[in-house]
Amino acid sequence: MKRFALIGAAGYIAPRHMRAIKDTGNELVSAYDINDSVGIIDSIAPASEFFTEFERFYDHAWTSGRDEKTALDYVSICSPNYLHHAHIVAGLRLGCDVICEKPLVPTLAIMDELARVEKETGRRVYNILQLRHHKAILELKDKVAREKNEQKYDVELTYITSRGRWYMESWKGDPRKSFGVATNIGVHFYDMLHFIFGKLQKNVVHFVSEYKAAGYLEYEHARVRWFLSIDSNDLPEAVKGKKPTYRSITVNGEEIEFSEGFTDLHTTSYEEIIAGRGYGLEDARHCVETVEVIRSSACVAPADNEGHPFLSTLVG
Repeated sequence: MKRFALIGAAGYIAPRHMRAIKDTGNELVSAYDINDSVGIIDSIAPASEFFTEFERFYDHAWTSGRDEKTALDYVSICSPNYLHHAHIVAGLRLGCDVICEKPLVPTLAIMDELARVEKETGRRVYNILQLRHHKAILELKDKVAREKNEQKYDVELTYITSRGRWYMESWKGDPRKSFGVATNIGVHFYDMLHFIFGKLQKNVVHFVSEYKAAGYLEYEHARVRWFLSIDSNDLPEAVKGKKPTYRSITVNGEEIEFSEGFTDLHTTSYEEIIAGRGYGLEDARHCVETVEVIRSSACVAPADNEGHPFLSTLVG
């Protein structure tokens, strides 16, 4: 049984990590968040320590590490994006392997710094890239490898996840903290595209606002038109009023059904990490580079057949 600490215990995604720790037969022994709305711990790890001050959390973890029986094995991180780097380094320096939500860090320079700290401490950083474990994504990856098409696949990625007014008032609405909508809600899709279609060869941005972004990516085996949004006005008419989220991937005009099967992917990710098969820094490098380029690129008009169909209806 491995001993886990969790940073960011009151966050949206934290319960999936708590359940993954429990469902893999391990123990959450310590948790930290500045927000004390963490009652869910009672149903998953009622004996866990809890701290609202990082200094007290860190001191407890450091002191516990003096005894093999109480030392932490892993630190899991679900804190706001801009804090990932600092919290990952803290976990490594505590002598733990670290499991971090995406986006791992905002830039390749920071990723290189993490690699240095890995070497200094002898510990590992793992990124949750759960779409790599999704059945439909694995089947598509196998299909692409099997077909060995000389022509690139035409892919259209559309993801609209409606967010209320709270979003812009939270850290997620601050691009200094979330790194913008393309990074915050899109980074795992870019990882998925790389996972399936190979190295990225072209990265062009067509539109960016606080609420949405669109562009074109070209991989070794695919040409991808993408659109991401948190604006409910962008939902297709057939979906409005029925569902708050619209998720679509088409490959050569054929819809890839992957709206189901997300429930246990964090648990699968934990199983793979604990078994020594987790995705580390180098696995995450490609998607970190992709979003870094998107954030730093000027918007340009789409070339022929490179613009997503939703571009014509955008309201910034």
